[in-house]
Amino acid sequence: MNLYVLKKMRLYHIVKYHQSRSRTFMFVFMALIVFGFQHQLRAQQLLSLQDAIAIALQNNYDIQLAESDSARLGLDYTYRNVVFLPRLNANLGTTWTQNNQQQEFSDGTERMGDVATNNLTASVTLNWTLFDGMKMFALKRKAEEYAALGVLGVKNQVVNTIAEVINTYYIIVRQKQQLKAIEEQMQINQTRVDLSKRRLEIGMGSRPEYLQSQIDLNAQVSAKLHQETYIRELKAILNQRINPTPAGQDNPLPIDYEVSDTIPIDFEITLDAIRNNLEENSPALRISRKNLEIADLSLKEVRADQYPVVQFNSAYNFSLTNNDVALNPFLPLTNQNRGFNYGFSAAIPILNYRNTHRLIKQAELNIGYQNILYNSERSALDLRVVNAYNLYELQKEALALEESNILLAKENVSISMETYRLGSTTFIQLREAEKSLEDAYDRLIAARYNAKVAETELLRLKRSHPNNKNKNKNLESSL
Repeated sequence: MNLYVLKKMRLYHIVKYHQSRSRTFMFVFMALIVFGFQHQLRAQQLLSLQDAIAIALQNNYDIQLAESDSARLGLDYTYRNVVFLPRLNANLGTTWTQNNQQQEFSDGTERMGDVATNNLTASVTLNWTLFDGMKMFALKRKAEEYAALGVLGVKNQVVNTIAEVINTYYIIVRQKQQLKAIEEQMQINQTRVDLSKRRLEIGMGSRPEYLQSQIDLNAQVSAKLHQETYIRELKAILNQRINPTPAGQDNPLPIDYEVSDTIPIDFEITLDAIRNNLEENSPALRISRKNLEIADLSLKEVRADQYPVVQFNSAYNFSLTNNDVALNPFLPLTNQNRGFNYGFSAAIPILNYRNTHRLIKQAELNIGYQNILYNSERSALDLRVVNAYNLYELQKEALALEESNILLAKENVSISMETYRLGSTTFIQLREAEKSLEDAYDRLIAARYNAKVAETELLRLKRSHPNNKNKNKNLESSL
C-alpha cells in the first residue's frame, strides 16, 4: 500500500471521528438549550396577547382620558329633558328698619319718635316656555348626539389602543424569534469553529479560517446580548401601553414575563369583507358623521332665535310688614298681603342688528365644512383600506416566498457544512451559505411581522372582521 493511500485512509478516519464528535456535541448543545429554554418558560409567566389587551382595556391612560371626555360630553345627556320642564324659583327675604320720624300736620300738631319696622317677603314663581321656535328640541337632540359622540370617541380610542398593543406585542415576538435565529447561527458558527480548528490541527486548514470562525462566533454572542437587551426595552414599552401597575393596585404581572413564540396570520381576509358596512363599523368615520349631525342641529338652534318665545308665567306672593309704633293713626301696625297671579308672555324679536342672521350664516358654513370633512374622511378611509389591503396581499406573498426560501437556505448550509468536512467546499463558500441563511431568517421574521401589521391595520380600519376563522378571532373581533 503506497503512502498516498495511507494518507487518504488516515484522513478519512480522522474526518469520520470528528464528524461523530461534532454530531455528539451538537446534540448535547441543542439538548441543553432546549432544556434551559423550557426551564426558563416554566420559571416565567406567559403573557398572552389576550391578557395584554385585557389589561390595556382596563388600565390604559389614553382610554381613561377618552372615557373622561365621554363622561363630560354625556353630562348634558343626563339632563336632556330639563329643557321641557318649567323653572320654579322661591324667594324669601326679611328687612329690619330703624327710623327716627318727625311729622308736622296742618293743624299744628307734631309727632316724633323712633319707629322700628320689620318687612318679610316671600314668593314662588313659575316660568314655563311653551314655544321657542323648536329650540328646546334641538338642544335635547344635541345633548343626545354629544353623548353618542363621546361613546364613539371611546370606541375609536379602544380600537387604536388594541392595534398599538397588538403591534407592540408582536414586535417582541418578532425580536424573540430573531433571538432564536441568532442562537441557531451561534450553533452553526460553533460547529464551524470546531471544524476549522480540527482541520488546522491535521494540516488541512489555515489559521485565518479558524480565527475568522471565532470572530464570527463572537459577533453572534455580542448580537445575542444586544438582542436580549432590546427585548427588555420592548417589554418596557408594552408595559407602558398596557399599564400593568395602575396607582393603588397590585401588579398583575411579574417583573419579567414571556410572550408567545408565534405570529399567527389570517390569510382569508377579503377586500369586500373589509369594505362591507365600512361606514357603520368605522368609529373614526362615525365620529365625522356625528359632527355633521351636530352641526345641523346647531343650525336649527340658531334659527329658532327668529321666532317669538311664548311663556306661561305664574307667581304666588306674600308680604308682611310690622311697625312697633304708629305715629300716624292712619298708619297700620301690621300690613299683610298675599296673592296669586298667572298669565302669558311673548318675546318677539324685532331688531337685533342682524346678529341672528350672522349666526345662521356661520352655522350654515359650519355644516358645509363638516360635510366636506366627512366626505374627505370617507374618501381617505377608502383609500387607506385599499392601500392597506394591497400591502396585506403583498406581505402574504412575501411571507410565502420567504417560508420557501428558508428551507432552501437551511439545506444549502447543511450541504455546505458536510462538504466542508470532507474538504470539497471552501471556507468562503461555507461562510457565504451561513450568511445567506442569516439573511433568510431576517427576511422571514420581518415578513411574518409585516404581514401581521398589515392584517392589524385592516382590522383597525374595519374595526372588526366577521369572517375571521383564525384562532385569534376573539381578539380580532374586539377591534
